[in-house]
Amino acid sequence: MTSKVKLYPGTYKNYSEEIYKAIREETFGEDIGQNSWLTADEYREMFSLLGLTSGSAVLEIAPGSGGPAAFMVKVCGCDLTGLEYDSNGVDNSRKLAEASGLTAQTKFQQGDASEPLPFEDGSFDTVITIDAINHLKNRDKVLKEIYRVLKPGGKLLYTDPIVVTGILTNEEIAVRSSIGYFLFTPLNENERLLELAGFTAIQSRDVTENMSSVSQKWFNARGKRKDTLLKIEDSETFEGLQRFFNMVHTLSHEKRLSRIMYLADK
Repeated sequence: MTSKVKLYPGTYKNYSEEIYKAIREETFGEDIGQNSWLTADEYREMFSLLGLTSGSAVLEIAPGSGGPAAFMVKVCGCDLTGLEYDSNGVDNSRKLAEASGLTAQTKFQQGDASEPLPFEDGSFDTVITIDAINHLKNRDKVLKEIYRVLKPGGKLLYTDPIVVTGILTNEEIAVRSSIGYFLFTPLNENERLLELAGFTAIQSRDVTENMSSVSQKWFNARGKRKDTLLKIEDSETFEGLQRFFNMVHTLSHEKRLSRIMYLADK
């Protein structure tokens, strides 16, 4: 039986450690503090697709460590609210915003986005969530809540990194979901749920290549630093995360699990 391992709590808590900075730099090239399959170039393209400008009101669901959120505000000048489940992520996001002089444009709060969102109707121009919607229960209700808090004409962009596009074994599923709660979705299900929630102009794009490349680089970067990481992570966590990253690469490279980006209008 595959045991659960913790990726996010430790990564957020140890965000500023030099070894994790080095791993991010080797994994992503341009380190913006990301802890997903996101590259800085991909994020810039998303900003363009969303038309983010100074004054845009953005809700980011699951901003994680807050690095990409700070990057977004610096690049676009938008006003960002982040709703994050993990308390270490919230704490780190606030520290980064303060260190970057962005406290006036950012607000981070702890909360579960699978529950009703703690915001008024029509509060945001944009909602974005990167490689995180798969961790939220009740996808249909989540999308309806996002629709509610968007302004008329607002946009939603999210990536789902575990869209089922091939045959999977129970062991492969267990390893791929070993870092937490996951919803595996069949191809075309996101489009159906978006339409059911009321969204229009629904677009999708296969962005699996980023996940395949990043997961392999992440695995290699950690492997080179095994001795140092074992002073921070116990051996079970280290080996479990290595199995996870290797499985992500295998399934994405073989296109049995795909990462799809969705863009839709209210």
